[in-house]
Amino acid sequence: MKFLPLLTALAPLAAAAQVPTPAAPQAAPIVLVGGTLHTGTGQVIENAAVAFDKGRLVYAGPRAGFTQTGYETRDISGQQVYPGLILPNTTLGLNEVEAVRATVDDEEVGALNPNVRALIAYNTDSDVTPTVRINGVLLAQPTPRGGFLSGASSVVQLDAWNWQDAVVKADDGLHITWPAMVIKANPAEDAAALTRRQDARTAQLRDLEQLLGEAASYRQLPAGRKENLRLSAMKGLFDGTKTLYIHADYGKELIESVRMAKRLGVQKVALVGARDAWMVLDFLKQNDVPVVLSRVQALPRRDGDDYDQPYKLPAQLQAAGIRYCLDFQGEQETSRARNLPFVAGQAVAFGLTKEQALTAITLSPARIMGIDKDYGSLEVGKSATLIVSRGDLLDMRTNALTQAYIDGRRLTLESKQTALDRKFRGKFGLE
Repeated sequence: MKFLPLLTALAPLAAAAQVPTPAAPQAAPIVLVGGTLHTGTGQVIENAAVAFDKGRLVYAGPRAGFTQTGYETRDISGQQVYPGLILPNTTLGLNEVEAVRATVDDEEVGALNPNVRALIAYNTDSDVTPTVRINGVLLAQPTPRGGFLSGASSVVQLDAWNWQDAVVKADDGLHITWPAMVIKANPAEDAAALTRRQDARTAQLRDLEQLLGEAASYRQLPAGRKENLRLSAMKGLFDGTKTLYIHADYGKELIESVRMAKRLGVQKVALVGARDAWMVLDFLKQNDVPVVLSRVQALPRRDGDDYDQPYKLPAQLQAAGIRYCLDFQGEQETSRARNLPFVAGQAVAFGLTKEQALTAITLSPARIMGIDKDYGSLEVGKSATLIVSRGDLLDMRTNALTQAYIDGRRLTLESKQTALDRKFRGKFGLE
């Protein structure tokens, strides 16, 4: 009994820190009027109207062009409207506290795990997710880590009771971490050690080629056979229903991996990371290989590289006509994923226009993941998944969401961080 006063005192803060309850379905037609509309396709419309009903957009254009009645009008004059941001290649929902092993569920034992599904490990009750939503990220691609062939990613929306409700596209692709090139970086390494590393890499590539070959043959077998879960999980690579995401950085790795995948009959390939993509622009363009670009906020890889090479790489891909999008990789990639819009904002300072940078975190990832029919831009008929900000979404000084919707459902923009903000503002009289 002596603990009850303490528990009672802590109850309000504990309640405030809970993950917000998922929003109810849209109950009535809504139109947002007076804001500046950024469609995600490069178009900007001042004094716009964005109307949606039953979770779908019915109008997105100049305010004067919207004449329908029966809509609840919400005035957002002076504010900016954007598509909900999409976060590719993330451990969001799989990794809660990196330093606490019991909260990390982003990899399995073994090197070749094509049958592993990140989706069923996705935690909709993560305390991190609300902190990501309040900066505009409304969809994500939880992706497994570890091993050589890590497993399948899926695309989810970030307001759901469970992973079944969250899923937007299940098992959209398989992820391979390409064996790194063998480079003698340590002068003290002898020839025998170098050879052992090269042999290990060769063995990995041989195992991958064999597995892909077996999977290609397996899909040709008649129906009724006993199912092989590992090979069955790879069938989509050969009929175009799944993408093979290859995580690689060095220029030679990018070329080698794409050539092997195409030679073995993989229909859709995307490169992840690709920090040396600027060295192989012609190859990427000729083979129409999209890039999920990582570590834009990083130091150059080599002493001889331009100091701003990582920063200007998005603009180089844009100028070369290569399909690409941006993710957030680096230390604490889960908790810092909320910085995705600012990665795009930095790319603006190094060559992209603001609308090109916005597309790189909205419509471009939607196209690469195959969900652009419903998400990624604000166009009639698509999902009403959008955000409203008081200022420029890509600028950390002005990014301040006032409203967010997923499939027309208005989200609660609360998190542990907003609860603590209120708590200490009250303590110091800053309210």
